[in-house]
Amino acid sequence: MIETSKEVLAAEQRFLTGENFYAQHFLGVQKNESGYVFRVWAPHARQVFLVGDFNQWDESLPMEKREKSGVWELVSSLPVEGQLYKFLVEQSDGRKIMKLDPFAIRFEKRPGTAAEIYTIPEKKWNDHSWRKRQKKVETLKEPLNIYEVHASSWKHHENGQPYSFKELKEELIPYVKEMGYTHIEFLPLMEHPLGASWGYQLTGFFALSSYYGTPEEFRDFVDLCHQNNIGVFVDWVPAHFCMNEDTLPYYDGTPTFEYEDPDRAHNIRWGTLCFDLGKPQVQSFLISSALFWLDVYHLDGMRVDAVSSMLYLDYDEGPWQPNHEGGNRNYEGYYFLQKLNAVIKLAFPQATMMAEESSSETQITGMIESGALGFDYKWNMGWMNDVLRFYEMDPVFRKDNFHLLTFSFMYMMNEHYILPFSHDEVVHGKKSLMHKMWGDRYNQFAHLRNMYTFMMTHPGKKILFMGSEWGQFLEWRYNEGLEWVDLEDEMNHKMQHFTAVLNNLYEKEASLWELEDTSETIELIDADNTEESVLTFMRRSKNTQDFLIIALNLVPVERKNFAIGVPFPGSYKEVLNTEKIEFGGTWTKDNLVCQSVSQPFKGFDQQIQTILPALGALIIKPEKIQTD
Repeated sequence: MIETSKEVLAAEQRFLTGENFYAQHFLGVQKNESGYVFRVWAPHARQVFLVGDFNQWDESLPMEKREKSGVWELVSSLPVEGQLYKFLVEQSDGRKIMKLDPFAIRFEKRPGTAAEIYTIPEKKWNDHSWRKRQKKVETLKEPLNIYEVHASSWKHHENGQPYSFKELKEELIPYVKEMGYTHIEFLPLMEHPLGASWGYQLTGFFALSSYYGTPEEFRDFVDLCHQNNIGVFVDWVPAHFCMNEDTLPYYDGTPTFEYEDPDRAHNIRWGTLCFDLGKPQVQSFLISSALFWLDVYHLDGMRVDAVSSMLYLDYDEGPWQPNHEGGNRNYEGYYFLQKLNAVIKLAFPQATMMAEESSSETQITGMIESGALGFDYKWNMGWMNDVLRFYEMDPVFRKDNFHLLTFSFMYMMNEHYILPFSHDEVVHGKKSLMHKMWGDRYNQFAHLRNMYTFMMTHPGKKILFMGSEWGQFLEWRYNEGLEWVDLEDEMNHKMQHFTAVLNNLYEKEASLWELEDTSETIELIDADNTEESVLTFMRRSKNTQDFLIIALNLVPVERKNFAIGVPFPGSYKEVLNTEKIEFGGTWTKDNLVCQSVSQPFKGFDQQIQTILPALGALIIKPEKIQTD
């Protein structure tokens, strides 16, 4: 809370210079001893009025302009908690337009767009143990397995209404814990006027959408997640914003939040406006929004959406002008993202920052001092596209396209990656992951189990969109709940069980994550067996005796007496067989324990032999080996 004139002047100056990272305490609405202080940034407005329930939405409460910053302010004793308000902005051209408060923390339910005078009450958090542990965690050396959720379509009531966070607390948290995920990541939860945007066209950058419930309910949800050792991430969208006239666009009649150049301001592809990321006041606004969510809701991190659109001037479909060097880099966006990550890491060192970014021209993860953007992780879109293309393919062609699976081994250490099977891959006619798979229904499930095993054993953190864990056949629909009725089908139920077993194996086995930031984490056994379309490799931990052998049979042909090179003599035991009957396959028992023989295989002096199920994946672990 800003109280004195000196504090107000300091906050104003920091806002103007792009250094006010808690700008919601200066702008928006604050309670004081005289009532409420309202402030809004509209530097080129002719006049601004506060309107709302408390004055019949008329022009009886004109605001005064702070000439230095272009911020309009008013102290009034009329409003009370819970009433609705807007700013009536007489724009530079004389038009009067009702505008929302960019710093509001609560809005009325859509289709209404007015802000609510709202104070988030103090909360006694019970997640101290979780937060204390997170301070000691090296995330790169820990398991990270994310369940991606669209909050209002995970589950619906019979009347079609989505669950609130109060209800999600009772059902989603136990489900995620039972399934073995380490984190939940929500599609944007901030206020947005149209559900069809999935939350990616925001209007309220500080407000939990009232469609999802109250801030108190969401804080209780996060608190209980942490008590159950589940982290919570949220998608955040600083690249662009909704074009509705009563929101941020041309707030005072001139480019305010957006670029002055209309070609840069308008995102043709998405029908939105792009933030002017070089403008100091916009930097204060956006970084304040990010810190607000991390601070007020105890979030464990954020995924920054559409990073490519902030980095490259030619990203959109419209005309563009090269930068001062003649290239396509958007330096405002580049330096803003570095600044964003630097500020967040200073305030919340353990916050996990993820980038949804698909190019390879800019280093996304790593130290800012080396020229990187400072993110912790980058979504590996190339891996995802290649893998899906491979598993959709008729197996007869796979021997000629084996590079789609193995190419990622060439660049897997270039960045710190997350392997995403996300919401973007199960909409707009792309079909669900299950529906993408080749073959009849039995083979589609076999493929899905095989593909998930490859994802879970390939270096990189993991993310899977809701419903994919049991192989939902229908595409995701944002306005309906998931097809939970699928689980009455034996194959879907067994697929869900498989995913839970695989998730728990991932979290249990240190070799799948302990050395993930080094090339020592993986050793290829045979990546050239294109004729049989079998891929074999090892994942290692710090303990030389602790490793896993992964064998993926990528065609519907069983391989008997299949040879696999191993590093040490001894016995090796199967710990996962995707074709077990409990998972939806036909195998009733495991392969026998394999005893190695002294017979060279590629670069190994020892080998084992086993049976590879058709379209099956095996994970094998040393049982008793000699390492001397």
